[in-house]
Amino acid sequence: MNKKKVLFVATVGGFLMRFLTEHVRTLQSLGYEVHYASNFNRKAYDYDEEQMKKLGVISHRLDIEKSPIALKTNKKALERLIQIIDREQIELVDCHTPLGGVLGRLAGAKSKTNPKVVYTAHGFHFYKGAKGARNIIYKIAEKSLAKKTDYIVTINKEDYEYAKKHLKLKKDSNVFLINGMGLDMEIYKNDMSEEEKLKKRSEIIVPPGAFHIVTTAELNKNKNEKAIIKAISLIDKDDIYYSVCGRGPDEISLKDYIKEKRLENRVKLIGYRNDVPQILQTADVFAFPSKREGLGMAALEALSCEVPLIAADNRGTREYALDGENAIVCKRGRVQEYKAAIEKLYNNRELLNRLKKNCRQSVKRFSKETVKRQIDAMYKLIAAGDNQESKKWFKR
Repeated sequence: MNKKKVLFVATVGGFLMRFLTEHVRTLQSLGYEVHYASNFNRKAYDYDEEQMKKLGVISHRLDIEKSPIALKTNKKALERLIQIIDREQIELVDCHTPLGGVLGRLAGAKSKTNPKVVYTAHGFHFYKGAKGARNIIYKIAEKSLAKKTDYIVTINKEDYEYAKKHLKLKKDSNVFLINGMGLDMEIYKNDMSEEEKLKKRSEIIVPPGAFHIVTTAELNKNKNEKAIIKAISLIDKDDIYYSVCGRGPDEISLKDYIKEKRLENRVKLIGYRNDVPQILQTADVFAFPSKREGLGMAALEALSCEVPLIAADNRGTREYALDGENAIVCKRGRVQEYKAAIEKLYNNRELLNRLKKNCRQSVKRFSKETVKRQIDAMYKLIAAGDNQESKKWFKR
């Protein structure tokens, strides 16, 4: 008897190991052979071929680009996806990341095998309050692609409600809401001694008594690290340090900006790190100034390590960032608000400690165990094609 086959599609090769291992294990338990198509040269997250093999995943190289204007490259990627689906007789296509979602859904519609198609929206590219032609274009594109989609999975209430109300999916289909990708609270916790924290600070060149701000994110305009750098430049304190973990297209421009503001000694881009849980524990505050977030695993990880947030108000952070309880919430893009938030927590350690006490409890509903139960139930309904039960999903 041939196994059922599922194909995960994402733009960045390391995405599956970073976010989808529980999805893989659940589908394997349901009898699926798991395939993965992605661009393994993109390094936003580490890709380890041996780990993929140990997980039992069959990899397919896909020269997909994140940029929607890379038409020639992505057209070839679409053709290859169709070939993989037809050759492997894929029954379920599970798409992630924006361009992965576009090409995966188009390939499913154009293939001969007519697979079921699931798209997980890690935050629609349009959102309430956004202005301009791009927001309208993204809405039109999503409405068109929804017609080629069997199931949409959302990770915040705003996207869930929009999809239920405005997106017309294929017949006998539905929209799910899950609590993110699963936060590993056993990895992200506050378990280092003060001596270990001081040693880790020393490694990243942060003095023992400094007020330490951390961000873990791709370096790009949406993640908006520049706003925090500018806010720090406006504060007349020489013991505020900022460490940014991550890589991305804005790395050179951010380095130039740091140099322009003469902050080279206190603001550091420290690259992709494998010791993020430890670096988070050296932080007084986690800065999360994103213009747009579907949810924001990085912020959840910080909270799980008992690090309060200075966060932008967006549909993702609204799921967990509670102003005055575990965070100071600022209006998107308002540098003066980020400046005021940093100064407030710098000057009021009593408030900072009070916020810290609430952090870990506030993210328990996003834990790996909770999300695993949701994923298990969701894939069982999808595999069974039980649309009546799936329509009751939000009542769970």
